[in-house]
Amino acid sequence: MAAHARRLCHVAFHVPAGQRLARDLRRLFGFQPLAVREAEGWRQLALRSGDAVFLVNEGAGPRQPLYGLDPRHEVPSATNLCFDVADAGAAARALVARGCSVPVPPVSVKDAQGTATYAVANSPAGNLSLTLVERAGFRGPFLPGFQSVPSAAGPGWVSHVDHLTLACTPGSSPTLMRWFRHCLGFRHLPLSPGEDPEVGLEVTAGSGRGGLKLTALQSPPGSAVPTLVLAETLPGASSGQDQVEQFLARHRGPGLQHVGLYTPNIVEATEGVAVAGGQLLAPPEAYYQQPGKERQILAAGHEPSLLARWGILLDGEDGKFLLQVFTKSLFPEDTFFLELIQRQGATGFGQGNIRALWQSVQEEQAARDQEARRWGLGSASCPGAQGRLELRNTCKGLE
Repeated sequence: MAAHARRLCHVAFHVPAGQRLARDLRRLFGFQPLAVREAEGWRQLALRSGDAVFLVNEGAGPRQPLYGLDPRHEVPSATNLCFDVADAGAAARALVARGCSVPVPPVSVKDAQGTATYAVANSPAGNLSLTLVERAGFRGPFLPGFQSVPSAAGPGWVSHVDHLTLACTPGSSPTLMRWFRHCLGFRHLPLSPGEDPEVGLEVTAGSGRGGLKLTALQSPPGSAVPTLVLAETLPGASSGQDQVEQFLARHRGPGLQHVGLYTPNIVEATEGVAVAGGQLLAPPEAYYQQPGKERQILAAGHEPSLLARWGILLDGEDGKFLLQVFTKSLFPEDTFFLELIQRQGATGFGQGNIRALWQSVQEEQAARDQEARRWGLGSASCPGAQGRLELRNTCKGLE
């Protein structure tokens, strides 16, 4: 049998000491500190919004961070998905039997609030590792070895993780899909009627501009693991790199590109993030002027001008709608971003919205490239969500 996961425990990140990810998650996105551990050169801070938990591992200790691996990756990124399992020992043995690498065999951690057992396996998706944790005997808010952090109630913008998207090298999606099916029991989730799992959903971005290939996977019935989406570039782009290719280049390989956070009220959440200073991707100006778009937004019960003000995308029909908004990268290296998503009966990911996101990211990249050329720098010299602002400030200081 495969090592079936029951639910997502947390998403872990590896960043240098002093990197501002934890601060931004709290200040810009409403996450609240949950628990902390400082030992052996590591500062590990867990933050929560609803059922979504992010673990930020800062530093580079002589030993592995608790519940994860130190990938010694070249740039900050999301490095680990931690899943709850019924039996960590049995799950690890199942993975080994399927030829998987388990660099951290089952180990138990105990404190005054109980015991948890975990193992860490390598995945075929770049630097992304998978932690399988058994914590039925633990009574604390997070995991043994961590101290609880008193905090006020958050704004409640996010309720849980909706999906996890991996950026993959071209042609690798079928192999990854088979690995997650064989080792963790995931199943193909069609995004279009009659979809071939080996082909996935192809979303073209226009003549000569390439597009995306998406393959969605879901966990077995009875589990609460978010949908896993594999994204790779379609051939056909006339020039330059698209956002998946940019991720692969700047991340130095495949990995977790973004996390979709579910919100029960995307207008309130987006406004809160924007007012707090969060940077959001603006859809193309023509998005809200598409024929039928205003009627579609009204049919979903929303105000077109309000969605346009905050850059919220809407797609769907027959009473089933999907609303999305995307942040800019949380790292200067352009290696991770967040998505806020609200579903009104829709279960897919909105082909029209994917095209709009594609265009907006490409326009953002073009603007960065233009700014770089203005100062005589390569585009890699000004990556990230704050690329243009930081470049302007840096260059002003040199004048």
